[in-house]
Amino acid sequence: MHRVVVLALEGVYPFELSIPVRIFGSAAGPDGEPLYEITTCSLDGRPVTTSADFAITVTHGSEALRTADTLVIPPFTCGPDEERDWLPDEVARALALLPAGARIVSICTASYVLAAAGLLDGRPATTHWNEADHFQRAFPQVEVDANVLFVDNGQVLTAAGVAAGVDLCLHLVRRDHGSEIANRVARLCVVPPWREGGQAQYIERPMPEPSTDTTAATRDWALRELHRPLALSELAGHARMSVRTFCRRFRDEVGMPPGQWLSQQRVEHARRLLEATDLPVDEVAAHAGFGTAASLRQHLATTIGVSPTAYRQAFRTR
Repeated sequence: MHRVVVLALEGVYPFELSIPVRIFGSAAGPDGEPLYEITTCSLDGRPVTTSADFAITVTHGSEALRTADTLVIPPFTCGPDEERDWLPDEVARALALLPAGARIVSICTASYVLAAAGLLDGRPATTHWNEADHFQRAFPQVEVDANVLFVDNGQVLTAAGVAAGVDLCLHLVRRDHGSEIANRVARLCVVPPWREGGQAQYIERPMPEPSTDTTAATRDWALRELHRPLALSELAGHARMSVRTFCRRFRDEVGMPPGQWLSQQRVEHARRLLEATDLPVDEVAAHAGFGTAASLRQHLATTIGVSPTAYRQAFRTR
């Protein structure tokens, strides 16, 4: 069984601390068997203060990290910038206990810990958008992307603020066991299995003029029409907007242009079909609106780096 260890540091945020046990703890196999074992620990096995008006009691110390397949570090409060020590000696010693090959996951500003440990050098990473500029100045060797909800580097993963930790944990369940189980976990937790857009949609911007116009209904309609070409003019027409207004409002609501979003939805639909059906690759391409198997192969190679056949073999086996 895959063991997830959650490291609670002083000043931990309670909501983010609970995300791993809620998501990974809801993942079960065909016969209801748990797929993950979750252990919460502190550095010394003693109670930990939180950012709220209560402390938490844990029964494990940092020795739990020796058996971790995945380590999750939630965010925690700290002093002003000039007083921050993101990698105290005791935290560095705890990270050194991890087995070779263990995955390391940060949620929100816990990415500072990974960066201070040198685990993000030369890699793309994300953090809360409000801290992204400071993070980049503090760690210029890290490629900071403030527009995404999470970044998966294989062994090291970073999530943006708060609920993006849910997105990343669901992504790991999907990566480990496929979309069907991840979607079941999402339904049990009453959260979307995949959130559209990235962190960009949550960055503070001037409020637009009040309006009842939205692109939500058109996005829902487009998801039902993925099997065929959808021109930008047709999308705008469905929303009863000009193309210019539709593109502007779509980007404000979703955080990306309509064409990019539509391509992303086609890829996700194709992935679900490859995982859950035996349809030939050319039929999967047709259902997802790519037209040809060659186009599907190109899009999968660009987004996830594998061919449709390789993707199906990996996930159908699981």
